[in-house]
Amino acid sequence: MAYASKAFLRTAMARLTHEEGLLLDVASGGELRVALHAGVPAGRIRKRKRWREFLGLLKALRARWPGGKLYVVLDNFSPHGHAEVRAWTAGNDIELVFLPTCGSWLNWIESEFAALRYFALNGTDYRSHGEQNAAIAAYIRRRNARTEPKTNFAPDSPVRQWTEYPSRAA
Repeated sequence: MAYASKAFLRTAMARLTHEEGLLLDVASGGELRVALHAGVPAGRIRKRKRWREFLGLLKALRARWPGGKLYVVLDNFSPHGHAEVRAWTAGNDIELVFLPTCGSWLNWIESEFAALRYFALNGTDYRSHGEQNAAIAAYIRRRNARTEPKTNFAPDSPVRQWTEYPSRAA
């Protein structure tokens, strides 16, 4: 399993990812520098974002949760919609739920990042990166200790079936 650093990469997040035993996917040289500075071994960093890696993630998710339907919320990154990915998910009871372009606010994880910024970063003046990283890690531990599964996924939502995009804005 890997953490996609484009979602939120700071030194504390890279360290936490490594401590949790996850691989770290990076997409830029800047993200690579942050990961190395955080002490993530180079062997635990992957610089790939292709459909084959994404399919591997889906297979790992299915192996981890073998029963029932899985819903995976995604942005419109092209490897997510690759024909082989769609064919495999159709045969393995996984629904890919694509967010509309500029619709990141619909993704529940985005609210988690907003809360992290609000409770651990906004209005602060940490004396060191270590102090800031400790605050982020403390927030994540506190949040994870109180987390509950998300339910009521809105199965009849038109966002889940929306596949036609207007050719121009009104």
